[in-house]
Amino acid sequence: MAHFAELDANNVVLRVIVIDNKDTADVNGIEKEHIGAAFCERLFGGNWKQTSYNGNMRKRFAGIGFIYRADTDAFVTPQPYPSWTLDDDANWQPPVAMPTDGQKYSWNETTQTWDAVE
Repeated sequence: MAHFAELDANNVVLRVIVIDNKDTADVNGIEKEHIGAAFCERLFGGNWKQTSYNGNMRKRFAGIGFIYRADTDAFVTPQPYPSWTLDDDANWQPPVAMPTDGQKYSWNETTQTWDAVE
């Protein structure tokens, strides 16, 4: 089975569907993304990108609300806070690393610090 994500005009994932591998294959049985994307477009319209449960393409499996970034060819989760930046693996990183002392913390965007959670 192949998974495809429908993107809106801003590359935000609207939905993810499953199609049969045969619907992604050429006449020689070789699976190709553009064939699967064209199949989805014929059925539903829209713009489609393939995604993978095991993360072997586009960094991670797409979810509703994720953003497809063409510059890194990755599906990215929504930005958790305005101050966080995207690293080379398409993961959001805080401006200050979370303490590793075993306590639970939550990010405080106002103070740009980690607050202990009791």
